[in-house]
Amino acid sequence: MYYGTKRKVFISYHHSGDQHWFNEFTKLFAERYEIFYDNSLDGRIRSDDAEYVNRTIREEHIVGSSITIVLCGAETWKRKYVDWEIHSTLHHKHALLAIALPTATQEQGKIIVPARLHDNIQSGYAHWLGSWVTDPQALQTAIESAIQKSGDKTRIYNEREKMGRNLS
Repeated sequence: MYYGTKRKVFISYHHSGDQHWFNEFTKLFAERYEIFYDNSLDGRIRSDDAEYVNRTIREEHIVGSSITIVLCGAETWKRKYVDWEIHSTLHHKHALLAIALPTATQEQGKIIVPARLHDNIQSGYAHWLGSWVTDPQALQTAIESAIQKSGDKTRIYNEREKMGRNLS
């Protein structure tokens, strides 16, 4: 099933915490409904060299995609690789869409997202989908909203220093 422009998507998520949700998301939207091409990592990059991992993600997965979707679970905001992937997405001026997973952490009724992502939701560059969806039309609409918002590059805020380590 096809609902319009089929985008090449990089999906950023906390691999050990949210692998189940990533699998469900790609199975439903990339395989069943064929809304996007999945350009995400197939698995963990086996290296202790942080710069090598960062460069590999950037050059082999983010470059060539048009949008990054961040799946925001309980500990996504603590993960340095998610921060680096958002940084690279913004560096390449790609669209950015965030989706809250049912496991997302909330404080005072607000979902906690990575700080760099929050900056860009607030600036109007990133698009926020505040809940998990299973409706292909809702996801397609959110992707196209994110693509449209990314047209205004002056809204990119990418000045934060990249996280040096995961937060505990």
